[in-house]
Amino acid sequence: MSTASRKKTAASQPEAADRHDLIRVHGARVNNLKDVSVELPKRRLTVFTGVSGSGKSSLVFDTIAAESRRLINETYSAFVQGFMPTLARPEVDVLEGLTTAIIVDQQRLGADPRSTVGTATDAHAMLRILFSRLGDPHIGPPSAFSFNVPSVRASGAITVERGEKSKAVKKSFSRAGGMCPRCEGMGSVTDIDLTQLYDAAKSLDEGALTVPGYKAGGWNYRLYSESGFYPADKPIGKFTKRELHDFLHHEPTRMKIAGINMTYEGLIPRIQKSMLAKDKEAMQPHIREFVDRAVTFTACPDCGGTRLAEPARTSRIDGVSIADACAMQISDLAAWVRGVDDPSVAPLLAALGHNLDSFVEIGLGYLSLDRPSGTLSGGESQRVKMIRQLGSSLTDVTYVFDEPTIGLHPHDIQRMNELLLQLRDKGNTVLVVEHKPELIAIADHVVDLGPGAGAGGGTVCFEGTVADLRRSDTVTGRHLDDRAKVKDKVRTPTGTLEIRGADTHNLRNVDVDIPLGVLVVVTGVAGSGKSSLVHGSIPAGAGVVSIDQSGIRGSRRSNPATYTGLLEPIRKAFAKANGVKPALFSANSEGACPNCNGLGVVYTDLAMMAGVATPCEECEGKGFEASVLQYRLGGRDISEVLAMPVTEAEEFFGAGDARTPAAHTILGRLADVGLGYLTIGQPLTTLSGGERQRLKLATHMADKGGVYVLDEPTAGLHLADVEQLLGLLDGLVDSGKSVIVVEHHQAVMAHADWIIDLGPGAGHDGGCVVFEGTPEDLVAGRATVTGRHLAEYVGA
Repeated sequence: MSTASRKKTAASQPEAADRHDLIRVHGARVNNLKDVSVELPKRRLTVFTGVSGSGKSSLVFDTIAAESRRLINETYSAFVQGFMPTLARPEVDVLEGLTTAIIVDQQRLGADPRSTVGTATDAHAMLRILFSRLGDPHIGPPSAFSFNVPSVRASGAITVERGEKSKAVKKSFSRAGGMCPRCEGMGSVTDIDLTQLYDAAKSLDEGALTVPGYKAGGWNYRLYSESGFYPADKPIGKFTKRELHDFLHHEPTRMKIAGINMTYEGLIPRIQKSMLAKDKEAMQPHIREFVDRAVTFTACPDCGGTRLAEPARTSRIDGVSIADACAMQISDLAAWVRGVDDPSVAPLLAALGHNLDSFVEIGLGYLSLDRPSGTLSGGESQRVKMIRQLGSSLTDVTYVFDEPTIGLHPHDIQRMNELLLQLRDKGNTVLVVEHKPELIAIADHVVDLGPGAGAGGGTVCFEGTVADLRRSDTVTGRHLDDRAKVKDKVRTPTGTLEIRGADTHNLRNVDVDIPLGVLVVVTGVAGSGKSSLVHGSIPAGAGVVSIDQSGIRGSRRSNPATYTGLLEPIRKAFAKANGVKPALFSANSEGACPNCNGLGVVYTDLAMMAGVATPCEECEGKGFEASVLQYRLGGRDISEVLAMPVTEAEEFFGAGDARTPAAHTILGRLADVGLGYLTIGQPLTTLSGGERQRLKLATHMADKGGVYVLDEPTAGLHLADVEQLLGLLDGLVDSGKSVIVVEHHQAVMAHADWIIDLGPGAGHDGGCVVFEGTPEDLVAGRATVTGRHLAEYVGA
């Protein structure tokens, strides 16, 4: 063959490297996936859809992204891997064509009270450098502007050895930090109501302490009753000044109590360290209730809530301190940074300006850098994580998003679509788990999983273009073009809940009457003040049941039965039927298999290698002792009952020998929120985001209250599930409850009896009520952004 013909043949054949343009998944069996095989095009936008619990996250996050991350971790040395999370290879036969995966999920940024939007991103670090260079007066390095770094001074003698001689040299050390010494960088100080800590009329021997966890006879209690600093049989109200100081404020002291070494300190510092140092949202409900009752949080009088020491507050650039800068709305701060002109820090100003512009571009310009990260919603947290990716020069990576439209008004979804398309057009593969039809519409490729949820899902029902999906007979295809109708007839309110002068966050002295006995939807663009109005201004307590977006906390020992309280009546029913103790029927108590401690699996730690979980040989994965499984109720043992789906268990406990009204009621609530397919003993760690939200809703439906406040209950719900949710909300209202929903979904707006629309914009451009009335009036007027989008949705 001639050289020319060889060149011609080579030119007609693609290069070997160019053939790898697909991510191939064959035989995926993670969680409920049933030998799923898909081929995903690279450098395209692929959307995964399907009902909640159909297996979308199992395929995208637990298979594709998890294997990519595991393979990257394996490139590090064994020493480094020992410090990294160990990941097992997903259950899949073939995974080919993977690229580096960058996961942008809905996990909250963390509830650390020291974490803010500024510290969670690079913005605060760059601001600190800027002020350390240009601040007047100059107070020190960047650490002098950090509220997490205390100022330290020390002096003493050190011994310097030179040759055979040694010499004592005096040395001093100092480090300039920006932490306010009064509040230790927290921004708030606490004032404790002593009457909530103890009963002054009682002695310690009589059980005077009323703090949770300080039960008479327990170690916490014995620390005080047996300390010897004051008489335990003397009423606390009659303590001398010295005795009361030792009881409440004594410095830490080592001592022996009942032969055990313990550290004694005053009750107040002990409570501050054990309870008040934690984020309030992370506390157990009974601890949070105690803190609400006993503690008041007020802005630190020394720093005014800025968290910063005086030098950091007085060093300024053009009259602006770092505290002022962090308190600005980010869109305003970006404009201020562009106005700072100094060639010596030009690269820093460019990087900081780009970072702040990314906030604005992604729709978070209404935030401020001093906003605690624990107060961000799941959607806001996810968008904050996206900021790092927007200016990235990386290409040919795989970006994985989990419902990026959560928390976004229809007006903001278009902007999110543009950002996802930008990432794709830079040469990246974008994988998105999503339910919103507005985002599904821009997909290059769609994978629809189902047909049902849990055991009824886990298969690929459709793979192809959006146009083909519309023509398909899948659940998603049939509901993709669903459009709700505005209610013809709305309910009549039974009363009103008055809010006057609401000024939480960006609200501008809002006065509004929320009608009771009807379905009220509070809407508006992201950052307009919806949550501030509903969660910050509606008086909590009497009759108000608030169901927010905070995640369910649970380990692999937790399951729907333990979380909802369902296990308690089941255990008692088994105990009564067999004449034994209820504790035998808990895998976390006396009935646990001794070999696996009730887990059903035995974990083997392999250091930097992924740990291995093998089914327990003694209990065969059931988690219970063999003797416990001999006891039966209605012909089933406890492990068989926990393996039942909710619908089967509801029928089982509804009639016959196993009839248990308390269990039947809880199971009915789970079925009402669309979790009938869920196995009652399934670990909480395996549930999807939408399933956890509905599980939380089912639990709160038992709370006694006349007003239910829900924060975006459609989060994680498929188009087909929204209809069931609306039926549930109608059921609550028809039973005499008042339901207030913070929501962006147009179907929920159209179904409302009354709409309160906030805006007109976000941050300081919002905070006003721009519309109050029925959905019909909102659509007819089209005077607000929400009105125009709702009119377009219903085809008016």
